[in-house]
Amino acid sequence: MQFKGRTVAAFIVLTMVASVLITLTVADRWIALESGGMASLASSSESAAQQDLSKKELGKLNTVMELIGSKYFRDVDRAKVVDGAIHGMLESLGDPYSVYMEKDTAKQFSESIEGSFTGIGASVMLRDGKVTVESAIKGSPAERAGVLPNDVLLTANEEKLEGLKLNDAVAKIRGPKGTKVKLEIQRAGVSKPIHLTIIRDDVDYETVYANLRSDGIGVIEIRQFSLNTADRFTEELAQLEKQGMKGLVIDVRGNPGGVLPVVVSIAQTFIPKGQPIVQVEDRGGNREKTLSKGGGKPYPIAVLINKGSASASEVLAGALKEEAHAVLVGEQSFGKGTVQVSYDKVMGDGSLVKMTIAKWLTPLGNWVNEKGLEPDIKVLPPDYYTVARLSKSKTLVRDMIDEDIRSLQIMLAALGFETDRKDGYFSEVTEKSVKAFQKQAALPVTGKVDKTTAEKLEEKIVQKIQDDKNDTQLADAVSAVKEKLRIAH
Repeated sequence: MQFKGRTVAAFIVLTMVASVLITLTVADRWIALESGGMASLASSSESAAQQDLSKKELGKLNTVMELIGSKYFRDVDRAKVVDGAIHGMLESLGDPYSVYMEKDTAKQFSESIEGSFTGIGASVMLRDGKVTVESAIKGSPAERAGVLPNDVLLTANEEKLEGLKLNDAVAKIRGPKGTKVKLEIQRAGVSKPIHLTIIRDDVDYETVYANLRSDGIGVIEIRQFSLNTADRFTEELAQLEKQGMKGLVIDVRGNPGGVLPVVVSIAQTFIPKGQPIVQVEDRGGNREKTLSKGGGKPYPIAVLINKGSASASEVLAGALKEEAHAVLVGEQSFGKGTVQVSYDKVMGDGSLVKMTIAKWLTPLGNWVNEKGLEPDIKVLPPDYYTVARLSKSKTLVRDMIDEDIRSLQIMLAALGFETDRKDGYFSEVTEKSVKAFQKQAALPVTGKVDKTTAEKLEEKIVQKIQDDKNDTQLADAVSAVKEKLRIAH
C-alpha cells in the first residue's frame, strides 16, 4: 500500500534515527505539563464508546478480512493484514507525525529516546514517497560520510527505496555493526546522484556537550532532547557557571526534537518564575500555558539554530527569545509545531501508535508550523559545508567539465588553494592547485584527481568542518553574546 503525494513518517532506529522531528513523550498518554491543573490533552471529552467503530464499520472491515482469507489467491499473514489496516488508518490522516509502529520498531523507538542505538545516525522521513534526510547526528557515520539535510536516498546497496514504506526502506539499509551500506543520494543543486559508502556502527548518543571558551563564553550543544538530557544539561551548566562563565551559547543546530517535558525543564532555567514557556492547544482551541518554576539567569544568551532545528528545539529557541531575551543566530528553523503522544500500553502487543494530539505555540502565541523561527542574526554556513562529495567513479583531469569538478574547486578553495572558478571546468589553475594539494598531502603529484586524492581531499574538508575555529555561525553567536555583555556594562 503506497501513499504518494503526502509525507508519511515513522521513527525507526538500529540503522537510522528515523525521527521525524517530533515533540513527544514515551508514556502511553501525553502527560500534562506541570502548569496548573489541565487534564491530559490526550483525553477526549467524548466517551471511548462513542469513538469505537460502529457496527456497520466493524462489519465492513470484517467482510474485507473474510474476503482476503477465503478468496485471495495466496495464503496471507493475518497479522500483516491487520498491521497494514492500522497503517492505512493513520496514513489517511495526512499527518506525517501520526504513525503506527510494529513491536520491533516500537522497541527501537524507545531505545532511541533513551539515548543510544546502532546504525548510521541519520534522521529520515518519507516525503512524497521519497526517503528524505532531516539531519545527521553530529559525529555519526552519516555525518562523517557527508550526509546532509534534505538529501534524498535513492538506493541502498543498489536496491531502490522510492515508493517503499519507511519501515521497509530502512530495512534495506539495516545491517550488523561494521558492515557497509552503499547509498545513492539525490541532492538539490547537484545534477548527478552522489554515491556514499557508510560503515554501520554503534552511535553512542550523548546528547549534551559543553565547553568554556578562553573568552569566558560557554557553549552547550544539545543534539536531542532525550530522557536524560535535562539532567546532563543542568550538570554541564553548573560546571560552566562554577568556572566563571560570562555568557552562554546554546547550540541546537541539527537537533530534531524530543521529549517535551525535558525541553520545558531546560527552558525554565532561564525564564523567570511564572512566565510562560510554551502553550499547548487542543483541537477545541483550548490552550494550556506551561509556566516556569525557574528564576532566570543574569548573563546573556544566544541560541544557534538551522534548518535541522525542529520541534523541541524550536520550543526552546522560541521560549528563550520571547521570555529570556535570547538572540537567535543562524538559519531559519524547520517549522514543526505539533505535539505527539506515544500510545503503547493500550495496544497490548508491544506495538505503538504515535499520534498528533495538539499543536504548540510560543509564549506569545506564535505557531511555527511550516514556517519555522527566523534568526535575529542570519548566518549561512560556508559552501564547503554542503558541497557534494566526489563520486570517485572516474579520474578528473585537465579540461574536463563535470559536477565533481565543481565540488573539487569548492573544496580546494576552502583549504586555501588558489581557484579561478567554481563552475566545474577543470582549468589550468585548478590543475595547479591539485598538484599543490597532492604535494602537501604527500601524494604523487600528478595534477589528476584519482580515488586516493579525492578521499584525502574529503578527509581534510571533514576535519575543517569539525574544527570549531571554522564555525562562522558559532563565531557570530559568540559575538552577539559579547555585544550584549558590552552594552550591559
